[in-house]
Amino acid sequence: MFKFSKNLYTDVRIEEVFETNITFTLGKISEYKIRNYKAAFIRVFDGDRWFYSSTSDLDEIQNEIKKLSKMAKPNDKINDNPIVKKMEVNSGTFLKFKDNDISKVSEEDKLNLLKGMFPQVCENKYIKMWTARYIDCRKVKEFFSSKGSNIKFDTQRCGFSMGFVMSEGNKKLNESYQKASCCFEDLKGKNDELKKYINKCEYFLLNSKPVEKGTYTVVLSPLAAGVFAHESFGHKSESDFMIGDETMKKEWALGKKVGSDILTIVDDGNVLGSGYTPFDDEGSHAKKTYLIKDGVLAGRLHSSSTAAILEEDLTGNARSINFEYEPIVRMTTTYIEAGNETKDELISKVKNGIYVETIKHGSGMSTFTMAPSLSYVIRDGKIAEPVNISVVTGNVFKTLSEIDGVSNELELLSFVTGGCGKMEQYPLPVGFGGPYVRVNNLNVQ
Repeated sequence: MFKFSKNLYTDVRIEEVFETNITFTLGKISEYKIRNYKAAFIRVFDGDRWFYSSTSDLDEIQNEIKKLSKMAKPNDKINDNPIVKKMEVNSGTFLKFKDNDISKVSEEDKLNLLKGMFPQVCENKYIKMWTARYIDCRKVKEFFSSKGSNIKFDTQRCGFSMGFVMSEGNKKLNESYQKASCCFEDLKGKNDELKKYINKCEYFLLNSKPVEKGTYTVVLSPLAAGVFAHESFGHKSESDFMIGDETMKKEWALGKKVGSDILTIVDDGNVLGSGYTPFDDEGSHAKKTYLIKDGVLAGRLHSSSTAAILEEDLTGNARSINFEYEPIVRMTTTYIEAGNETKDELISKVKNGIYVETIKHGSGMSTFTMAPSLSYVIRDGKIAEPVNISVVTGNVFKTLSEIDGVSNELELLSFVTGGCGKMEQYPLPVGFGGPYVRVNNLNVQ
């Protein structure tokens, strides 16, 4: 399709994008946006430097290749370069969502999905402000390389978020109910779930009290466990962080014991959902990568460059947010694997602890930090009264070792709002989740 120089490595990534963003504020439309476009990202590598370009005019791709090639230095041994040798060669068409293409769903159906949930928020007297959002995005990507790659594949996600602010006197609660999937049909019939969730939030608003600060055993919900896996360890597994950092390479040496024997953390781009990435933006197949296996550091996430430098295998984690950016090492769907206890068994062994059900946000590199939203006291093995918690923190290394219970119930979550941020590239769709996880000695305040 394209003419490539024999003494340079070149690849082309073409993206056809369809996206919808509809927002209602207090029942009135505040945003209504539908976009459909095609664009491309082009790279040339001479063994020493990368040269990049992007264009929304597909007829200009060959000219962009020529411009970049003129800036590069010809290299007759380019195919012997360690980075180029790492590059996979794949071909074929992989359109998984051809039969339920989100761009074929009518605007009326998308509007009706949201409007059907308005009564649930309007009838609650404690809800003072609310927004309803519907978001979808379908991408069909084509990838070509001078090594011979020629692939076409698709990803898509859709979902809604009902965000609301509850207040009573001086008490206020910001919460949201969100559902996301790769298929529009999965979003229907959620009115009863939304109403139950609003009722739960109302109870929390009226009955929650400040937590007594201290060190607790904490049981994390699948959502909270997923944020923990993503923020506290997932980012540390992105191998570009340790390139040129000898101290970090020693600290995170493969084979090192870093957590509890019952802890296994995985990143897998094959999982359907918001992190689904069958091929990365360098044309590499998605892999199931064990980051921690039975408490031992087992792997990390790679692009072709980091895999070559660290002399490790590709993992399919070179990703960019869109055609304007180069691929960098990013997570896909990151989660803790299931254990062998039930949720009730996990909680029954806690005499005085905390259950974190939902969270506002989390972060972590050396120190893990989580800001809970809906949280409850665990007393004598049972979930008791709701409590307001500002933050839950712990040292990452210590926290990984303090996990002493993992449920046999696993939930992987998808999202349409927010996303993962790294450097200037935000938001990138990812998925995460896990089982219910019990962790000792976390600081709660």
